[in-house]
Amino acid sequence: MAKTMRLDKLLGHTGWGTRRELKELCKGGHVTMNGTVCLDSSQKVDPAADVIAVDGQIVGYEEHIYLMLYKPAGVVSATEDNVSPTVIGLLPRQYQGAGLFPVGRLDKDTTGLLLITNDGTWAHGITSPKKHMDKIYDAVVEGDIPPDMGQRFADGIVLDDGLHCLPAKAVQTGPQSLTVVVQEGKFHQVKRMCAAVGLKVVQLHRRSVGSVVLDEGLEPGQFRPLTDEEREALKGRGR
Repeated sequence: MAKTMRLDKLLGHTGWGTRRELKELCKGGHVTMNGTVCLDSSQKVDPAADVIAVDGQIVGYEEHIYLMLYKPAGVVSATEDNVSPTVIGLLPRQYQGAGLFPVGRLDKDTTGLLLITNDGTWAHGITSPKKHMDKIYDAVVEGDIPPDMGQRFADGIVLDDGLHCLPAKAVQTGPQSLTVVVQEGKFHQVKRMCAAVGLKVVQLHRRSVGSVVLDEGLEPGQFRPLTDEEREALKGRGR
């Protein structure tokens, strides 16, 4: 049996408005199903078979959405915030009703690759430390980089609150720059790990998650859908 849903649910998922707004949109004759005006927003539709349009614009429906966003500084990794702009707010209207959320989070001042989806199972496979999914960061730091930094990260940094981090990698790439690889995503983790070896992070950028690397063609604030290959690669092991 085909999977059907209410018309207003489909239109809401694709960002066309609230249930009340969609009811009025239909009553006003703006919505068609298979070329015929549909006045009833509660009408059952089959997203795989029926062609839905609003004022002649075809409505594309995807149950699950997978996006790569170049997160800029000054934006919080949240679905809503009363003070700061959010990563979800960077997306156009057609994504606003789909229940999207960031996969893990990047600090407000951290830039780089952020995955966004509405598929909770897929997201858990990325954020769970048990999946061994590498997250690679480039950091600019202040302070003297200790010669034993790499070994201390590999042994598992103990943070000031007693939290034991999983073994990680830290490699000096310049006079005041590092590449850090972690498999966790705890609050301010990279910054706190660096602080534990006497370093202050002044810039932090996430380059990749698993085998998926931030698209060089994206500018801060821009996004694109993941390819099928990227999405499937993130289902597997991080290494």
